[in-house]
Amino acid sequence: MAAPAPEYSFDPLIDLDGLWTVELAQRYLPIDGMPPARYEAVQGRLRMSPREGSANSWAAAELIALLRTPARASGHALYTALNVRTGLSGWIEPDLVLLHQPVRQQTWIEAEQVLCPIEIISPSSFHRDRIDTPAVCAVLGIPFYMHVEIRANDVLIELLRLVGGEYVLQAQARSGQLFTADEPFAFSFDPADLLEPR
Repeated sequence: MAAPAPEYSFDPLIDLDGLWTVELAQRYLPIDGMPPARYEAVQGRLRMSPREGSANSWAAAELIALLRTPARASGHALYTALNVRTGLSGWIEPDLVLLHQPVRQQTWIEAEQVLCPIEIISPSSFHRDRIDTPAVCAVLGIPFYMHVEIRANDVLIELLRLVGGEYVLQAQARSGQLFTADEPFAFSFDPADLLEPR
């Protein structure tokens, strides 16, 4: 008599490692029983990171309040975290995403729809948000990239523009200075406005 086949327990984190696609993400994410997380994939490898703290959340909300009106006046649309496809086996989820124009009922955003990803950097995401993600966005031809670095009493904002396949600094300011840009639309504010109230 043949021995019974061993029971097999499917675990998407293990069994799909290196194989993740947008289609698999739609089927298996979020993962039941896991704490809330941000999911991204690079070359089929899933990256999970916990939600950031209150300083980043506050900064994101304030940035939306500051940029929404001028973005709309220019015909663009600012969204909180969206899934941006980076190919067949990858996607990113920036903290905020400025699209060329509004969308409706769309879960997966194509790179050509994106005008500027905005990442709010923290110590746990420093390398990814300052090096890895901009490199991916440059390859995809996304015209702008912005990162906001929150410290205890200071904020640094840098707006990068894609030139010849690489991002170059277009505008930069820190708390107490005026952060001003004419593109992708005209706006200005003091980065200190993004700090949590005392």
